[in-house]
Amino acid sequence: MEFRTVEPSYTSKDGCRLVWQGIDEDDIDVVILNKDELDRFVEILKQNKTGEVELEDQTSFIRINSDVTQFSLTNHRLLEANTSDIQEQVLEFAKVPHEPQYVYVGTKEFYPSVWIRDDTKQQEGIPKKTNQSLIQAILSSEPEKIRQDLSPTDLFRVFATRRSTRKFSKTKVEDWKIDKILSAADVAPTAGNFQGFQVFLIKNKDAKEALVEAANKQPYVNAPVVLVFCTDPSRVNLKFPPDILEKFSLQDATIAAAFSLLAASGVGLSTIWIGMFDEEKVKKILGTDLRPSSILCIGYPDKKKPPKSRRKLKELIKVIE
Repeated sequence: MEFRTVEPSYTSKDGCRLVWQGIDEDDIDVVILNKDELDRFVEILKQNKTGEVELEDQTSFIRINSDVTQFSLTNHRLLEANTSDIQEQVLEFAKVPHEPQYVYVGTKEFYPSVWIRDDTKQQEGIPKKTNQSLIQAILSSEPEKIRQDLSPTDLFRVFATRRSTRKFSKTKVEDWKIDKILSAADVAPTAGNFQGFQVFLIKNKDAKEALVEAANKQPYVNAPVVLVFCTDPSRVNLKFPPDILEKFSLQDATIAAAFSLLAASGVGLSTIWIGMFDEEKVKKILGTDLRPSSILCIGYPDKKKPPKSRRKLKELIKVIE
């Protein structure tokens, strides 16, 4: 689906209809915003900011990021639009004059506060933005600037709707989503902030197939995106016995994998956490002596499923008074 246009509401002089068009002429999706929702959406866009707009049902929302704007609707597939495109059309529809700001944005940011529209216009002293992704930056060892003014996300919605999947569609996962997943691992809390872990992004087809064999022949390990998290206790520069450093490193790698899992869910993807595998075989596939702690398989689900019911909190939590 590709975002096409903004149209007036059929039933009211206020609000609007946002229209997506698929490949077929009859393949159309529409999001209807009432006056208050549109006003909040316009307010964020006209200020070149990022953020979220909660819709009337209180479970659907619009998430405005610097590159992509997401429409997460209850019982509906995720809709996306290029932020620059939807910003231009929505502000024109609302008759709001707009002059984009030109400031640097690093690719490691989840929700930068402002963004670049035209590389030919720059403020003095601000570095020119490149189209390099975080993955390319990692491979070329070029550091990326990290900003601190990140907008909050609705984590409780992510928690409530997350669901493991064992069958992925063949749809390619966008690089910007992989960037955000890797960024989540990078900002995960670690012992002493030493980041005692290593993440392997598996892009090689043969390596993925070998990981299937190493992981007890679980076929879904051959997913569109495969991350292997390994412990690296040598990075934990704390004065403790080796077994404690190993424990810290295992915790670091586990927390990083959990952050990546939640980030994947937050951008509309599904995951499956793999803990059963032959460690020595995985080491050989990766070409490393680091101990693998988990494999995280990521992609678009072949079929989206609702979350499973869980046990009651009173059965889960024991209070010590």
